[in-house]
Amino acid sequence: MARPIVAIVGRPNVGKSTIFNRVIGDRLAIVEDMPGVTRDRLYGVGEWLDREFSVIDTGGIEIDGDNEMLKSIRVQAELAIEEADVIIFMVDAKAGVTPSDNEVAEILFRAKKPVVLAVNKVDNIKRQDDIYEFYSLGFGTPYGISGSHGTGIGDLLDEVIHHFPDTHDEEYGEEVIRVALIGRPNVGKSSLTNAILGEDRVIVSDVAGTTRDAIDTPFERDGQKYVIIDTAGMRKRGKVYENTEKYSVMRALKAIERADVVLVLINGEEGIIEQDKHIAGYAHEAGKAAIFVVNKWDVVDKDDKTMQQFTQKIRDHFLFMTYAPIVFLSAKTKQRIHKLLPVVDQVAEQHALRIQTHLLNDVISDAVAINPPPTDKGRRLRINYATQVSVKPPTFVFFVNDPELMHFSYERYLENKVRAAFGFEGTPLRLFTRKKSDDE
Repeated sequence: MARPIVAIVGRPNVGKSTIFNRVIGDRLAIVEDMPGVTRDRLYGVGEWLDREFSVIDTGGIEIDGDNEMLKSIRVQAELAIEEADVIIFMVDAKAGVTPSDNEVAEILFRAKKPVVLAVNKVDNIKRQDDIYEFYSLGFGTPYGISGSHGTGIGDLLDEVIHHFPDTHDEEYGEEVIRVALIGRPNVGKSSLTNAILGEDRVIVSDVAGTTRDAIDTPFERDGQKYVIIDTAGMRKRGKVYENTEKYSVMRALKAIERADVVLVLINGEEGIIEQDKHIAGYAHEAGKAAIFVVNKWDVVDKDDKTMQQFTQKIRDHFLFMTYAPIVFLSAKTKQRIHKLLPVVDQVAEQHALRIQTHLLNDVISDAVAINPPPTDKGRRLRINYATQVSVKPPTFVFFVNDPELMHFSYERYLENKVRAAFGFEGTPLRLFTRKKSDDE
């Protein structure tokens, strides 16, 4: 089930990025006391009262601005509004209601989405009385908050989650493997969808960005049910500002969230570029099973070493995804297309694999015996036991004497031993370290 989406909008310099960072508990957004610093939408994940939601931070909507940057900021903010389930409308208590606030309010009225009005910079009790004039904007109760002090955020989020859509079960059953196709524009995602289905179900064009929305296509093969989610190509931020391409990035991220297996398409003719790493990173960070699909292999000049060399390039560029298998094919000629779905089946199975606790601990015990943890200032890590707590992705908790003693290199060593014993091909693993309590 996709997370609800919350967009934070308002005119420039009202503190949107500060609130964004407060909500997601990180500092992804640049915070600077200068209008226009946030030039692009930023995405994060927040949680309140056990509800997870995606958060979009936007550039300030500058109504009268006529330069290209301000125009692009407004376009992005409007697209975020269109994509959002709930909108936080940010205003500034110190400045009061401004003409720009009224203009933004008109845009939000036209959107016909739930809007929660947040009056920022209510930094002391004297400022509390300043919030009442914001009733004139027509969005009901204004919530006084302070981004710098963190006050009022809880009441604001209480109201935000009140407007979330009702939760519902995913429309596909557990037996259905959901496959998302991601990649930069014109790598052949729509062509691959058609090749898998054996029919032209998706518009195919040489023009980058032809696919504008995520399209669900259910099908069945050899008794296994699938849903392919074809997404628009993701292009490097800051380079292209067409409305539809900006809109497509969030759609692609939502498709990744809904997927079990993500196909990361790479243009075999053009090779690997930096943007491919960013796109693959979305799938990795979301904890999804992944397969690298090198498309257009039919037009690559090859000898007996070409595939091996390209494989090594992928391994060198994507060091964080060495678990992902690689399939070379041509969607156009259907060359090697029959090899793809068996790999999808395999990584989906590995993504949902659960290991019995006693088997896991046997492997961990052997790993520690072969290579004991190093000492740190005379103290040594002691692993009492490990257990798998969830799947999709497989997630493990190690109970130890002191989590601070678990060095990242030793954690990687343990992950490699777990993979060597149980496989987990195609899926990331999540490892957490916790202190063993006295009653465990």
